[in-house]
Amino acid sequence: MNKIELKYGCNPNQKPAQIYMENGLDLPLTILNGKPGYINFLDALNAWQLVKELKLATGFTCATSFKHVSPTSAALGLKMSDKLKKACFVDDIKDLDNSPLALAYARARGTDRMSSYGDFIGLSDRCDEISAKLISREVSDGVIAPGYDEKALEILKKKKKGNYNIIQIDPNYDCVEEETKMVFGITFKQAHNKIQFNEEVLNNIVTSNTNLPLEAKRDLIVALITLKYTQSNSVVYAYDGQAIGVGAGQQSRIHCTRLAGSKADTWFLRMHDKVLNLPFKKDISRIDRDNIIDSYINKNEKDITADNNYAKYFEYKPEPLTDKEIRKYLDNITGVSLASDAFFPFSDNIERAYASGVTYIAQPGGSLRDQDVIDMCNKLNITMCFTGIRLFHH
Repeated sequence: MNKIELKYGCNPNQKPAQIYMENGLDLPLTILNGKPGYINFLDALNAWQLVKELKLATGFTCATSFKHVSPTSAALGLKMSDKLKKACFVDDIKDLDNSPLALAYARARGTDRMSSYGDFIGLSDRCDEISAKLISREVSDGVIAPGYDEKALEILKKKKKGNYNIIQIDPNYDCVEEETKMVFGITFKQAHNKIQFNEEVLNNIVTSNTNLPLEAKRDLIVALITLKYTQSNSVVYAYDGQAIGVGAGQQSRIHCTRLAGSKADTWFLRMHDKVLNLPFKKDISRIDRDNIIDSYINKNEKDITADNNYAKYFEYKPEPLTDKEIRKYLDNITGVSLASDAFFPFSDNIERAYASGVTYIAQPGGSLRDQDVIDMCNKLNITMCFTGIRLFHH
């Protein structure tokens, strides 16, 4: 099969729609269940490229959670602490530690659960039963993987009343050297971005502090590969083998850094004891808990701990998480890695990153104000390397 007809394109009025192979060859994928749409395939194919490259670069099983053609996170299948499991709502998953793939998706989905609502999942390895059980209870549009165990496929096919999108892709498929796309009837052509990442891209350290441990190199590579498939402008914070804050599609670099930093802060604060021990009512759903936790941490539209609100969500009135407590908690965090898809034009990005525990930075370099940025890193004792590689993705 070299063509699949779709219900519609990005929007219902955009018909007809299809995906196809211009060279006449068969598509390198098979739909095992459901009827994926135009945006589903955009997410799926970008997600697959990300996890395939991330596993190649790190050697770890990995997963990603995609929404609207950008990852909310990507993560390696590393062991999780008890606090992290609880923060990611997976502390009840039996035998989770026996599946690196499930650990990877638990991390990826758990990073920014609000943004991941209705995600498309990318898995680097054959989907096993534990991973399928984890996926089955989350609101998700579909999954792409190189294969599925029989039991896993049976579980996933029950999602969304039997309409869950399951795509299997040929892991050996490699795309053509050049790619095209059409905008307003005009065709664009460029070479496919086949840049590959390894530790050598981090060799050009430009700061006084040259300390770059193996864990930081791993996290910077996670951030860089995540950036490669994130709508630009973009900045990614990474920690402990996962992207913990993705700032995508912003016109201003500092807005990317702030957005990603606020997401990273929220991720860390989900493991604050006050958050982990919120006295939820038993009938509060997982989805509602995500929204409530975000409101509790970030003090959104309303104070959910106020006298006229708390009884809707909690068994008893929880103590609020104060600004002073938040700052004290975040000030103790260090060792966060950050990567940017283009150079930092001003040193304010470094100051904002430092406020979220950033100790290591990778960016292309090449700004007229590079020295100002380097000076700020030196002042804050941050290690920064210039990769010389821009990673715009549109």
